[in-house]
Amino acid sequence: MVRSALIAAGVLALFGMIGVGVVASIASGTAERIAENERLATLRNIHELIDEHTYDNDIFNDVTSVSHAQLLGSTELLPVYRARREGAPIALIMTAVAPDGYNGRIKLLIGIDYNATVKGVRVLNHHETPGLGDGIEVEKSDWIRRFVGKSLSDPIKAKWAVRKDGGAFDQFTGATITPRAVVKAVRHALEYYLLHREQLFAVNPEVAR
Repeated sequence: MVRSALIAAGVLALFGMIGVGVVASIASGTAERIAENERLATLRNIHELIDEHTYDNDIFNDVTSVSHAQLLGSTELLPVYRARREGAPIALIMTAVAPDGYNGRIKLLIGIDYNATVKGVRVLNHHETPGLGDGIEVEKSDWIRRFVGKSLSDPIKAKWAVRKDGGAFDQFTGATITPRAVVKAVRHALEYYLLHREQLFAVNPEVAR
């Protein structure tokens, strides 16, 4: 009887180990799929901002990390993807945060060419009001596309604001806070870029804070 109990306990333990292994395997596979999906989503966003035929490096792995509470809206490290052709820098994709959206932080991906002109902006995530502030999404309106070709000299820095504040950028009907936050975040990202351009493109840079 004791022997039967021991055998039963051993069988249960074996099944338990098999179960733990299966769960761990599933969790590992799920984590890998999530990571790969995030990588592909990031690449899709990057290729919306910069033509993949204009660079020849592995842009997803040619990355550095930066943080700046005032100009990038975050004290956490944010990825910067660098585009090069035959080793020469041509553009980068910066991650930045607009901390003062109507419903909190708005995370952005901002393409900037070497000469500090905006190649495009995309919203990575936000919690703005549907039907009002969510007009910052490229799927909802063309508003976000109006940054293309802009720089700190066009319009001049003083005009990097919404029209309600005397600036050059439209706000939304019934929603000024959201576009105001995005315009300011893009302007700040350009300022950061101009301050740290050479460092951002360095192969092994010190983190520019």
